[in-house]
Amino acid sequence: MEKEKVLNYAHSHKKDFLADLNSFLEIPSVSTQSENKPDIQKAAEWLASRLKKIKMEHIQILPTAGHPVVYADYLHAPTNAPTVLIYGHYDVQPADPLELWETGPFNPTVRDDSLFARGASDMKGQIAACLYALESILSEGSLPVNVKFIFEGEEEIGSPNLAPFIESHKDLLSSTFALNPDTGMIASDIPTIVYGLRGLAYFELRVFGPAHDLHSGVFGGIIHNPAT
Repeated sequence: MEKEKVLNYAHSHKKDFLADLNSFLEIPSVSTQSENKPDIQKAAEWLASRLKKIKMEHIQILPTAGHPVVYADYLHAPTNAPTVLIYGHYDVQPADPLELWETGPFNPTVRDDSLFARGASDMKGQIAACLYALESILSEGSLPVNVKFIFEGEEEIGSPNLAPFIESHKDLLSSTFALNPDTGMIASDIPTIVYGLRGLAYFELRVFGPAHDLHSGVFGGIIHNPAT
């Protein structure tokens, strides 16, 4: 595989890649809103179709208790080559407040070399970048590693069904390491490797007390004060 040929393929197909990404961004796959459930399914089907187009194999749209997971792999690397599990999420945040958008959130628009749309950078754009990179490499040869994909549709609601899915699909997802491209870069011309991400930490605090005011001078030593 010649690096220059791969890069030439990528550059020569830039317009095609952008048009393809736009079709992905046009799908309002908002995971928090029940009315967008058909769009979630449509986004999963878009991914399955795109994975098939670049010759990935064993493509499946797998159900969960919530939104589906898209799986695919390409396992033709030399013996003992590592297996990379590529993670992504195809759901997006709601577009509100709409009045702050200069152009429609699901109408991809290029301004000053940047692409504006809901999901362009979180993270449909990163998913697309991985797929187009693999397409470019495979156009000129083979992959030096095995790859597997897991694309979920619930990241923006805390991935409630991802852990059970992984637990029940351990063999399918078995890999040497995982790659999560859902990150940023220091600058557009500075490649960046992010090696750690913070998780969520949250709690719910419930305070309760008497049903009506109790004078502290009379009851203060007997009744627990919710403020304390």
